[in-house]
Amino acid sequence: MSTMSEWIEAVCAELDLNLADQRATTTVVLDLTADVAHGVARPAAPVTAFLVGLAAGRAAERGAEPDAEVATLSARLSALAKTWEPPGGRSE
Repeated sequence: MSTMSEWIEAVCAELDLNLADQRATTTVVLDLTADVAHGVARPAAPVTAFLVGLAAGRAAERGAEPDAEVATLSARLSALAKTWEPPGGRSE
């Protein structure tokens, strides 16, 4: 087992979370953060992942499956990040 897998298991235990498929969820989040880091800005990547987690938690309160919600939200935001042009253009 990799250090990352062990870390994720420890975090899930600490936060009382149960991922249906740790590997799939990890891949989705890593892909999302890569798309945001490259298409928007590096600091936006962890913040985006945090916001996806908040939104997935809110959806779970309404009965949605959290892992599926993370995948759906991540796909939407990855698509947005890949085409992102901020209002007024990029300021590099």
